[in-house]
Amino acid sequence: MTIDRERLAELAEHPHMTGKRFHNLENVPSHGLRDFLRWQLAPGRRFPKGKQYHLLHPDAHALSHPPEDVQLTWLGHSSFLFQYQGQNILTDPVLSARASPFQFIGPKRYTAPALEVSEMPVIHRVLISHNHYDHLDEKTVRQLHRRFGDNLQFLIPSGLRRWFERRGIHNLVELDWWQSRQLDDDTEAFCLPAQHFSGRTATDGNTSLWCGWLLEIAGYRFYFAGDTGYGGIFKQIGEVFSPIHLALLPIGAYDPRWFMSPVHIAPEEAVHIHRDIGARQSVAMHWGTFVLTDEPMDEPPRRLRKALADQKVDEHLFRVMQHGETLVFPANYEC
Repeated sequence: MTIDRERLAELAEHPHMTGKRFHNLENVPSHGLRDFLRWQLAPGRRFPKGKQYHLLHPDAHALSHPPEDVQLTWLGHSSFLFQYQGQNILTDPVLSARASPFQFIGPKRYTAPALEVSEMPVIHRVLISHNHYDHLDEKTVRQLHRRFGDNLQFLIPSGLRRWFERRGIHNLVELDWWQSRQLDDDTEAFCLPAQHFSGRTATDGNTSLWCGWLLEIAGYRFYFAGDTGYGGIFKQIGEVFSPIHLALLPIGAYDPRWFMSPVHIAPEEAVHIHRDIGARQSVAMHWGTFVLTDEPMDEPPRRLRKALADQKVDEHLFRVMQHGETLVFPANYEC
């Protein structure tokens, strides 16, 4: 299972910045304020009802003494605790009550996070995919830094360094698409393209990058897709990295398609990505925590099951976890 370094170097040459702003590798529609208002003000449109899911409480002993195999715990939305080879790694940790710059308005959390920072084992690394509020939560980032200090390393896409340094965080690995960094003797991190956008204010749109992450840890390939629409980038990722042992893929926040399809995949496309990248095992994310778009909160898993059947993929190879659930995946097995 070797990485195609030659192909990786070719892909890294593709430009994705105009002036001081990043852009997607493919020419996809860009929806501005007028389109947003068309969606928000459509006649008869209402946000779907929020749904609170049953929350499992992770076993503290299991988190502090993980098995030799891979252990994964879903904290909600795109936040996971991934544990392998003595490393405890968080993905896009968002534990606040709202995905918003304010805690009195904005998308509300309907199911509590499975863990608070104070309940976590020692966290070694955090993967950040981009700076939207449902993926980069300042309160959670500050809590993590306060508890674990400079020993905690944040992996961030290009353009986010200043945001972290302003908050006193300097243990950063900042990478561009297709770049990699050797983190220790057994771990290499790859920043991979996604099809999305960035911005936290009205003036900083696309001034920082959006990405997915792949970590190769002692030969095990763990892929976190971040937030993305569907495109040819996933076949390219498959060309370089297939097979991928475990992939975390979004399945929610997809309706209406005319507005969301450039930047958020539907469950059917998530199954395409599972196949494109050569994933041995995938887990669903980015659903069931916040109401962000027009589909019912409980629809994504139903559509995922149908998509798996339609595309003849065993449903055990693309799992939907419960909030707070912990699963163990074998670290070494044949396809």
